[in-house]
Amino acid sequence: MVYSDEIEEKIDRIIKELKVSYPDIQNYRWHAIKLLEEDKEITEKYPISKIELIDRSYESDIINQKYDFITEVMQEVVVNKAKKEASTDQIDKILTSKWLGLPAFLAIMAFVFFLTFTVGDWLKGYMGILIKWLAIILSDGLNFLHAGDMFTSLMIDGILAGVGGILTFLPNIFILFLALAFLEDSGYMARVAYVMDGIMGKLGLSGRAFIPMILGFGCSVPAIMASRALENRRDRYKVMLITPFMSCSAKLPIYILLSGMFFKNHAMIAAYSMYLIGLVIAIFVAYIISRIDKKKQQEIMLLIELPEYKAPSSRTIWIYVWEKVKDYLTKAGTTIFVASIFMWFLLNFGTEGYSANMANSYGAIIGKWITPIFIPIGLGYWQVALSLIAGISAKEVVVSSFAVLFGVSNVTSSAGMNTLVGQLGSLGFGQLNAYCMMLFCLLYIPCVATLATIKKETGSWKWTGFTALFQLCVAWVITFGVYQIGILF
Repeated sequence: MVYSDEIEEKIDRIIKELKVSYPDIQNYRWHAIKLLEEDKEITEKYPISKIELIDRSYESDIINQKYDFITEVMQEVVVNKAKKEASTDQIDKILTSKWLGLPAFLAIMAFVFFLTFTVGDWLKGYMGILIKWLAIILSDGLNFLHAGDMFTSLMIDGILAGVGGILTFLPNIFILFLALAFLEDSGYMARVAYVMDGIMGKLGLSGRAFIPMILGFGCSVPAIMASRALENRRDRYKVMLITPFMSCSAKLPIYILLSGMFFKNHAMIAAYSMYLIGLVIAIFVAYIISRIDKKKQQEIMLLIELPEYKAPSSRTIWIYVWEKVKDYLTKAGTTIFVASIFMWFLLNFGTEGYSANMANSYGAIIGKWITPIFIPIGLGYWQVALSLIAGISAKEVVVSSFAVLFGVSNVTSSAGMNTLVGQLGSLGFGQLNAYCMMLFCLLYIPCVATLATIKKETGSWKWTGFTALFQLCVAWVITFGVYQIGILF
């Protein structure tokens, strides 16, 4: 880097002074520049006798000349930069518009869920066929080996029904993460934070606080960790409190299953409404907290880079999607696997030992004991109550629990869904109950991994416990209101 004649002359003269006074210095030019910038540490460590050489700080001059040099290089080597900037500006007139920015974001997310349901459901059908084929092979193999009824039930009704039921949603999860990766790498997600800055500002937060909330569409754990980017401790706690209200990918199987069974042609609308409700509830709770919290917060302006729009990198997207899918498969092979076995045990063992009658099981006893809490919100069925408790380990476990509870090995197939609808219908569980269950699953206690992350980030068991209790209360109150209003119609 060559600076102006004035600065270069001073650098040369300072270097001569440094060579005389400090012969052991390794990089004389770097130290000369730091002395011209009046760097405190270097100035104290290597003072020079001819102080008239440094009549003022040349830091801003040096910085400006560096940027001028960078600009010259970019103009010479970057192709079509002006054209790309012009295209980005044209697109941003719509996507970051004061009036069109938010509707554009909601429309884009609606399209993402259109793809998740249409393409994902098409692929899910083939996954369902594969799981059904595996169930037949496993059943025939166990019969050939003359396995006992209890072990056969564990393998077919417990492990395969639970884990297999979750794996059939893998295509939907894949499409969702593929779309989110595309939006992220294209440069759009940074615009969402900018668009939301005004709304978040009215809640006492900056647009930067919306970034963890967006990440919450994927998984609440990294979303909670992303709250570290907020400078203010009180803001971090607010964001950690409201982020779990966002619909993470673990809740998607619940929406797909229940909306597919009870809302048929309107399944996508029913599921998409969960994402909108979660967003609205999170913003509303943040607003209430800002009204309660009277302590004056320092206004923090949003400073964020809005990169030029570009074609996403296939390698970047592959890495992002693979990591998410791998996490999903890992969870299916660990948490959900263990939860399915535990749920099978609760449903097949009771005070009298092993029994094929679930009504006498430990699970039925526990479910019936807590059922009164769920009656006012339309979920007063011991099977539903038990699945919700199991869902605290991981939200996908709600679906696997349904498969185990109702003995449907391939719960996502047309036959399996019809069987499950029939069983639920015989209990009086209809459309309103299904919607209330989706709503409650959206808002109630976060999964164990999220709670553990909140504990790690806050270092407080009290705040972690408060978060769990707060979310449970919000979920119960909102679901109560929807159910009580719904039964009037």
